[in-house]
Amino acid sequence: MGELTTLPNIAAKLDVQLAEVGITTIAQLMSVGSREAWLRILAYDSYACLTRLSALEGAIQGVRWHYLDDATKLSLKEFYNESKRKVQ
Repeated sequence: MGELTTLPNIAAKLDVQLAEVGITTIAQLMSVGSREAWLRILAYDSYACLTRLSALEGAIQGVRWHYLDDATKLSLKEFYNESKRKVQ
């Protein structure tokens, strides 16, 4: 497992998915951001869910995704819904 697994919410499966889309370091994840990282994953995994997007944002913020503030959760949900509509 890579260094990304030292972040909250990043377990082995998400670490592998991030590596598959070219994100292998904390610096890369921070630079790309949760939304772009999730979109890259969504491009090959249509089952990428809101929880995965939230996990990525939580990892960047250094918190479990459950503890993201309400405004962030709402923003992520709106982004998720809009992105999924575009894919369908």
